[in-house]
Amino acid sequence: MSIVYSKIPEVLQIEPQVFADDRGFFFEAYNYQKFSIETGIVTNFVQDNHSCSKQNVLRGLHYQIQQPQGKLIRAVVGTIFDVAVDIRKSSPTFGKCVGFELSAKNKRLLWIPPGFAHGFLVLSEIAEVLYKTTDYYAPQSDRTILWNDPDLAIDWPLTTPPILSAKDQAGKPLKAAEIFD
Repeated sequence: MSIVYSKIPEVLQIEPQVFADDRGFFFEAYNYQKFSIETGIVTNFVQDNHSCSKQNVLRGLHYQIQQPQGKLIRAVVGTIFDVAVDIRKSSPTFGKCVGFELSAKNKRLLWIPPGFAHGFLVLSEIAEVLYKTTDYYAPQSDRTILWNDPDLAIDWPLTTPPILSAKDQAGKPLKAAEIFD
C-alpha cells in the first residue's frame, strides 16, 4: 500500500497494491497489521457500513459529538467525491477540509480519524460506499454541519443542485455547531 498525506496530516488517502491480469484483479482492502504498521494508526474497527446512492446525492457533513468515529472509506461501485472537515477546536487545522475522489476504478481508501465531519457527493450514476468505523453509531449524538457552509467553502464538483435528506438540509454552520474542544 502507498499512503498519500493530505493538507490535514491525519487524513490519509491509501492506495492498495492491486494485482490485475486478464481474469480481473485482487487486492487487500484492509489488513490490520499492514494498516497499523504503515500508517502508524492502531485502532479497532467495530462496525461496517454500506450505502448505495444515486447520482447527485450528497450525504453529510456528519459526525458524532459523543462516540466519535474514525472511518476507513472506499467506493466499491461508482465514484464519489469524499470530504473530511476538521472540527476539533484545539487543532491547528480546525475548520479546514480536504476532498478526494474515490471510485471502484481507482480502489483508493480514505482514513478519516475521530474528530472530523464527513460527507460525500455521488458523481456516477450510482455509488456503493463501504466504510469501517472505530465506534458504534450513536443516533442521540449524531450531528450535521451544513454541506454548503460558506466559511468552509468546500469545492463540491456539482453540476446540478444536490439531492439532500431533510437531516442534511437542516445542518448547522460550523460556527453554530456543537463540536469537539
